[in-house]
Amino acid sequence: MAGCCDKGGPAAPNRAALTIAIAGNPNCGKSALFNAFTGIRQKTGNWPGVTVERKEGRFEIDGREVAVIDLPGIYSFDASSLDEQVSRDYLLSRDADLVVNVVDAANLERNLYLTVQLLEMGVPLVLALNMMDVARKRGIEIDVEELAQELGCPVVPVVAVSGEGTTELKARMLAVADGCEQGGFPLALDEVVEQAIQDLEPLLAELPAPNRRWLTLKLIESGDSGSELETAVREKLAHWRHQIAERAGEDADILIADTRYGHAHTLARRVLRNRGQASRTFSDRIDQIVLGKWTGVPVFLAIMYLMFLFTMNIGGAFIDFFDGAANALFVSGFGELLDAIGAPRWLRVFLADGIGGGVQIVATFIPIIGALYMFLSLLEDSGYMARAAFVMDRSMRAIGLPGKAFVPLIVGFGCNVPAIMATRTLENERERKLTILMNPFMSCGARLPVYALFAAAFFPDSGQNIVFALYLTG
Repeated sequence: MAGCCDKGGPAAPNRAALTIAIAGNPNCGKSALFNAFTGIRQKTGNWPGVTVERKEGRFEIDGREVAVIDLPGIYSFDASSLDEQVSRDYLLSRDADLVVNVVDAANLERNLYLTVQLLEMGVPLVLALNMMDVARKRGIEIDVEELAQELGCPVVPVVAVSGEGTTELKARMLAVADGCEQGGFPLALDEVVEQAIQDLEPLLAELPAPNRRWLTLKLIESGDSGSELETAVREKLAHWRHQIAERAGEDADILIADTRYGHAHTLARRVLRNRGQASRTFSDRIDQIVLGKWTGVPVFLAIMYLMFLFTMNIGGAFIDFFDGAANALFVSGFGELLDAIGAPRWLRVFLADGIGGGVQIVATFIPIIGALYMFLSLLEDSGYMARAAFVMDRSMRAIGLPGKAFVPLIVGFGCNVPAIMATRTLENERERKLTILMNPFMSCGARLPVYALFAAAFFPDSGQNIVFALYLTG
């Protein structure tokens, strides 16, 4: 395969431990590759100062120990969410000797936008073209040699879940880490943007040299005029952003993003030899219904109704069993045991009737909460939770929140604690705080059994309708 490691002679072996970062879009098989590399030799924690999960593991290549970091799944380095900030800051720190960019071969064009940004950063890169089995089933053919030549880095087709191609991938990773200097990616920007970079870059001498051009471009994109920049730099930055908008006819961030998307689109067209079947997949046909303008909200309400129907009927069917079992174990059974050993009456009342009775009541909640969690897990694994966020975006914005806030709020049906942790995916601090403050008002799983018990007692034939109405009306 063509790539940057194919240029020049063999590198002198460097046997020091390597650190590798795995980056890619969500749902591209990144975690599957991480698991294929590390097996059980992995640990999970949080990135310093934030609640974003950090996954780290170790494995060996030819007797050489390698540390691997699984970065949060992101679509770009726009740093609008905590996940994107964490990934961007880690890669800019240059703590990793190599970056493995995992790309979904069945959705090449969409994934290449992040690849373009990684190459712009100038990090040593190997592209793992994952999910080749899915691409083959869809009739998609990719010219791997030409893709590697166009990108200037090795491209290795893999199937992470089965291990196909991982041996070659490891070999290419070592070759890049030991023997290749990765140059910056020559993305052809608009002439006025290039002029702005050339004018601003010398004024930012305090920035690290390997990242200076990329950081200068990010300043132009974001228009960051924070107090940490000198007055002269802020004024020149504002001047160039105005010039770009005036001469190009659109804002700098949109112009630069369009350039990257255009390059990814052109590249995908060059390397895709067969774009697969034109007919829509089964998932596409379902999306047309669940995301439809007129059908999206009714489908969402129907699924929520099914969730409470499932919880009340399936979970409720086991309430008597848990109630009887808990009574036999912790109340009557434990009371008889205390009587048998001659315990005083007050101790039986305190332990069996008091504490045991409390355990019995809590035990009746288990089937209701368990059924709710099971249904929420099914929705999440099916991918509907993300689609529900899209459907509810307009409604959420009416109360000052983005559609993404819907997912943490709906998780609050199960438990408010993981729901609050899920707010880390929101794009700015204000939205995160608003969602966190609203989450305790969501009726979590601990409250559902209370609703269920009262609904079953007063409305035995339509309990699920009452509970659904309670949730629907807040």
